[in-house]
Amino acid sequence: MKSHMGLLRSLLDELGRKCCTSTTRDFEYITRRVENEKLSFMTIALPNFCKDFERSLSRGFVDSTVFDGYVKTGCLPRFLSGFTSQIFDRTSGTLLDAPDHGCIFAVRQITLLCGKMNLPCSDARVDRALDGYIECEQEVSRADALRSYAEIEAFRSASVLMFRDILIEMDRKVYYSEVVPKHGPGTTEDGTRGNAKYRHLTWTDRLEEYLLCGEFLFPSWRHYDADSVDFLDPGSEIPVRVITVPKTLKTPRIIAVEPVWMQFVQQAVLEPLVSLLESNYLVKDFIGFTKQEPNQVLAREGSLNGELATLDLSEASDRVSNQLVLELLGSVPTFSGLVQACRSTHADVPDRGIIPLVKFASMGSALCFPIEAMVFLTVVMMGIAKSENVPLTRKFLAKHRGQVRVYGDDLIVPVDSVQSVIESLETYGFKVNSNKSFWTGKFRESCGKEYYDGTDVSIVRLRRELPASRTDVSELISAVSMGNQLTQLGLVDTAEYVFGLVERFIPLPKVLDTSPVLGRHVSSIHDLDVTSMCPNLQNPLVRGAKVVEKLPSDPLEGYFALLKFFLKRSDLPIAEGHLERSGRPLAVTLKLGLWSAV
Repeated sequence: MKSHMGLLRSLLDELGRKCCTSTTRDFEYITRRVENEKLSFMTIALPNFCKDFERSLSRGFVDSTVFDGYVKTGCLPRFLSGFTSQIFDRTSGTLLDAPDHGCIFAVRQITLLCGKMNLPCSDARVDRALDGYIECEQEVSRADALRSYAEIEAFRSASVLMFRDILIEMDRKVYYSEVVPKHGPGTTEDGTRGNAKYRHLTWTDRLEEYLLCGEFLFPSWRHYDADSVDFLDPGSEIPVRVITVPKTLKTPRIIAVEPVWMQFVQQAVLEPLVSLLESNYLVKDFIGFTKQEPNQVLAREGSLNGELATLDLSEASDRVSNQLVLELLGSVPTFSGLVQACRSTHADVPDRGIIPLVKFASMGSALCFPIEAMVFLTVVMMGIAKSENVPLTRKFLAKHRGQVRVYGDDLIVPVDSVQSVIESLETYGFKVNSNKSFWTGKFRESCGKEYYDGTDVSIVRLRRELPASRTDVSELISAVSMGNQLTQLGLVDTAEYVFGLVERFIPLPKVLDTSPVLGRHVSSIHDLDVTSMCPNLQNPLVRGAKVVEKLPSDPLEGYFALLKFFLKRSDLPIAEGHLERSGRPLAVTLKLGLWSAV
């Protein structure tokens, strides 16, 4: 806690100087609260303060419903009042005509600094999250039951209009077996990793109906051995394994880990589907999966002109009903059948047993992201068309190009249609997160960027504990990254505090951001801390620490190795030694030496 408090003190002092205010009492207040509440004050209470702050920015005033529990002077809390009084009027609480953008950034940076640290939640919070997972299933089921035939028909018609060409092409690819499977980088339901995935010879009767295992599990039919394949009928299929991973100290993230064979086929569908969605002339400007910049640009525009709203959905993935997906893909039975065949129908929830899934898929399925985006875009466009009282046509879509964008559960829609869009989303079972959705005022956020009146007020977050020894490799890497981000934001004193913590354990030379060395990033080769020159490549060398990742031993040979070669996506060779070692690193270490500075 001592280093965390030192970081906060450095940050408060520097932001106070930039905004011409004293932060002495603010730090004293934080110190008192931390003595009583420990880390939870920095990771939960301060982010909650920021939620109230952003809500007040959006509404244009501060009233008695926000900043509960904080002593107030006039309408504003005394805590951070040196900043907030340059944004809101102390007496009336109304937003100033020209609020200080630097102070807006300062409040957000201070209160959100520790909001998303990679720390495990308490058992009680994990239990509540898992109970919420079960409750969400029940709510999706109720929404399905309440959905009218007219609403289902409207959704089906809208989705066919928008995605018909894409779905027809996907149907053709599946029919002619033109999809190519791929193993993802993560773990699977039974813990299989790396090269071991290619030795997995399990298939399901549902998958065999659309994709023959002889074409997917073996490099050619010559190597096919039906006796070696374990076929699972629908009643004996393995459910997804529900796990929790750190998200915030307030609540964990819930992920469903798929079996190897499901993940294998999901990746086969994912690649061509995303490619078609991002290249189709009709919808490519409305939907994205690989680039967040279009959403960020529109969020900035919305903060400037107030014409675009940014919406965020709660439990977005877990609220996409499989009923809606069946309607979305209903016009292409072959493609729809394969999507259903590689969808897990049950989930194994810790201490709660195996439950049937009404949702399409949880986070963890490779198809969760693209399918949910297609559903969200359909529902959003229906809401906009309803607000304008016009039919959903291709001409209507062309008219709204540059006004609507979907990236996962980050939605951008016209402000004039926002209430209708929210009603449409709620009709189909989704929940809008009011704390992270903005359509009034000049604050907008989307895809990791936040803007106020066109000014970027995005912040830097502390993702891990600060390092306490040289063996804290992940913490050292995270701290160096944070220091370089702080430098880019102009918070050089706070960056120096972070770098100083790191330099107790490893040297930090000045390097380019392309260098493999952990160091302070500079923009010019003239600023490098050059120790010597490489005699072979004539590259400048610096003395520092390089991250070394040792992959686990995982030998692959025979036709399994041949299968891995046939499934590679590029003409470039696979990494050297990939048949001996594969998977996620067993450990990450730092190696001191002379390394390239560029």
